[in-house]
Amino acid sequence: MKALLLVIIALLALTIYNWTSDWEISQPPGVLAPEAPQQTPLPKPLVFEKAGYQITALARFRLSARILHRERYWLDRGAELAPIDLALGWGPMSDQRILAQLDISQNGRRYFWWASSLPLAAAEINAHAANMHMIPANTEIDGLLKGLRRGQIITLRGYLVAVKAEAGWSWRSSLSRTDSGDGACEVVWVESLAVRP
Repeated sequence: MKALLLVIIALLALTIYNWTSDWEISQPPGVLAPEAPQQTPLPKPLVFEKAGYQITALARFRLSARILHRERYWLDRGAELAPIDLALGWGPMSDQRILAQLDISQNGRRYFWWASSLPLAAAEINAHAANMHMIPANTEIDGLLKGLRRGQIITLRGYLVAVKAEAGWSWRSSLSRTDSGDGACEVVWVESLAVRP
């Protein structure tokens, strides 16, 4: 009986966490994250390891953006390394007037948008938003990532990376902000993260 009660409590806690973490922080209209992401090439790749994964830094990366959607992953191949994906928007895709006309979702490590009438050209939407697999550099960053909510404005610094693991599994970050489809996600090693008050 005690075991059943513990399972029920755990499931209830998980349900509450998932429900409350999806609450959106409201923001006023206007561009709230005007700058494009900053990507700086490295003189040579940096290689390090985490939890048995080989991680190669491809470029320095800095971004201020609005969280358009967040998704927690528990069971897929990358969940141990990158438990959180963030769909992030900057420039016009940080403006509530634009976002109010879009339906944004995430599934299967991708992000999707839909609109009955486009508030911007599709190319502009794609150039000012991206889905990013977030790899926390330490437990503090891990906790911060897991506490983020839609609508928040964040600034992060780290690297765009390529990841390899046993049995040939790999992820490689996009190095372009204008691509879309398979391979267009950024894989980000997050070394610092701040939420704008």
